[in-house]
Amino acid sequence: MVAAVVCASPALHAAEAPLELDLILRGGTVYTGSDDRPVVGDVGIVGDRIVFVGRPAAGQRFGARRTIDATGLIVAPGFIDAHTHADRDLFTDDPKKRLNIPFLTQGVTTAVIGNDGFGGFDIAAQAKRLRDSGVGTNVAMYVGFGPVRIDQLGEAKREPTPEQLEVMKKHVSQAMCEGALGLSTGLFYNPQNFAKTEEVIELAKVAARHGGLYDSHIRDESMYNIGLKGSIDEVIRIGREAKLPVHVAHIKALGVDVQGQSGDIIRRIEAERVRGLDITADHYPWTASSTRFSAALVPPWALDGGRAALLKRFDDPAEQERLRTGMRENLRLRGGPEAILFSAGSTKYVGRTLAQVAEAAKADPVDAAIAVLKDTDLHIASFNQSDDDVRAFMKRPWVMTSSDSSEGHPRAYGTFARKYDQYVVKEHALSLAQFIRGSTSLTADTLGLVKRGYLRPGYYADLVAFDPARFAARATYAQPALLSEGVVTVLVNGELAVDRGQPTGIAAGRPLLRTPKAGSCPA
Repeated sequence: MVAAVVCASPALHAAEAPLELDLILRGGTVYTGSDDRPVVGDVGIVGDRIVFVGRPAAGQRFGARRTIDATGLIVAPGFIDAHTHADRDLFTDDPKKRLNIPFLTQGVTTAVIGNDGFGGFDIAAQAKRLRDSGVGTNVAMYVGFGPVRIDQLGEAKREPTPEQLEVMKKHVSQAMCEGALGLSTGLFYNPQNFAKTEEVIELAKVAARHGGLYDSHIRDESMYNIGLKGSIDEVIRIGREAKLPVHVAHIKALGVDVQGQSGDIIRRIEAERVRGLDITADHYPWTASSTRFSAALVPPWALDGGRAALLKRFDDPAEQERLRTGMRENLRLRGGPEAILFSAGSTKYVGRTLAQVAEAAKADPVDAAIAVLKDTDLHIASFNQSDDDVRAFMKRPWVMTSSDSSEGHPRAYGTFARKYDQYVVKEHALSLAQFIRGSTSLTADTLGLVKRGYLRPGYYADLVAFDPARFAARATYAQPALLSEGVVTVLVNGELAVDRGQPTGIAAGRPLLRTPKAGSCPA
C-alpha cells in the first residue's frame, strides 16, 4: 500500500480554506485506473465531479453532506462494459428496466450499445430518448452496419450500387457527426455477411474521417467460412486500408476446429500492434457464447431473404441435402447437440439441450433442429470454447471486459463479478489492478470516453466500491437472471445508484457522445 496523495486538486493545498463536499468515501483501498498501486484514502465529490483522491494535505479541512465509510472496500472507477445488447431495456417504456440494474449491481456505470452492427444510425434521436426517459447507466453508441445496409438493400444478398453506397456513407457520416463512437459490424450475421470486405472498408473510411473506430463481430470466429485466422486478417486489412483503430468484439476461439488457437491469434495481433496498428479487443469470461439458434446452425446462404425465405427452403426438396449438410457441419463445429442449450424464447424448449429435444422426439439432431426452427427461433447458450483460450485472451493488456449481454445467458448479470471472483480471487490468473484497468481506463481510452474511466480530480464521479471478500456472480446457466453480490456503492455522475448494496432507483445515466474530429462535420 502507498500512503500518499495520488491525485489532488489545488484546493487541497490551501489549508485555510475548507473544502465543501457533497459526498466523501472515506478509508477505502483506492485504485485510480492509472496506477497499479492502491492507496488507502478518500474520494471527495462535488456535484457530478471528483475533486480529490487519496489523502488530504496536512491541515486540510472539509465538510460533507454525506460520508460513506469505505474501510475494507475496493474503490475503483465505475466499470465500462465495452459490448452490450442493453438497447432493448434502455429504450423500453418500463422505467425499472431502464435503470439497468443487472449492470449497476456489478459496478457497471457505462454500457456501450449498437454492437455487432445492430445499432441504428439515428444517434441524435437515440440520445434524446435516453435523456428524456432517464436511464440508470451512461450509454455510448456505435452506428451499426446492419441498419445502414438494410436501409438500401434490405436483406438481399447483393452488392450496393454506387448510388446506394453513397447513401450508406451519408448515414455513417451523419451518425458520426451526431456522436457515434465509430462503425460497428456483425459480419457473421445476415445480411451483413453478404457484404464484401471492400464495401466495409468504404464505410470504415467515413468513420475514420470523423476520428472514430471500427468495431467488429468478425466474419468467422470458428471455421464457418474464412476461418478465425482469416477473419482476424480481414479486420487488420480494414484497419490498414481505412486508416483507423480497429477492435475485435468478444474475441474467442469458437468450436472444436479452432480451440487452442488463441496463442496464434494473440501473436498475430501483437505483431500488428508492433507495426503500428491500433488494434484492441474485448472478451467475456464464459466458455459458452450466446446467439440465435438460426445464426448458429443455418448456413448463411439459406438465410438470404430472412425467416420467410428460410421456411420455404425447409420445404423445398431441391434444397434439402445442401441445407442439412450445412447444418450438420455447423452443429459439429459447435460441439454437437449436447453443447446447445436453449436459453431464452419458447418455454417448450428453454432449459433443454438440442440433444434432449431430439431424444424426446426420437429424431436425428438435425431433423429436430429443423422442427424447432420451423416453430420458432430462440436464443441459445453454445458451449464451444476452452477455458485455456478464455484465460489466454483476458490476460493481454489490450483486451478489456465486456458482457455481450443477452437474454438467457448469465453474462448479462454476472460478467464483471465472475471475472473478479473466478480469475482474480480463485485462480490468480489476473491481478486486481489488471482486472480494474481492463474494466475501466483501458476501455475509456480505447473508446475515447472523455473524463471517464479514472478516479482523478475533474473527472466525472462514476465509481464503484465493492467488498473484495463477497464480490461474485450468482447467475448460472440454469438461473441466468440472479443479481451479483458484493457491490456496496455505485455512483453515476455523482449520484448514488447503489447505496448499501441496494439499487436506489435513481436514473443518473447520460448519453456519452463522442466529439467528431474538428472540421469533419458541417458547422
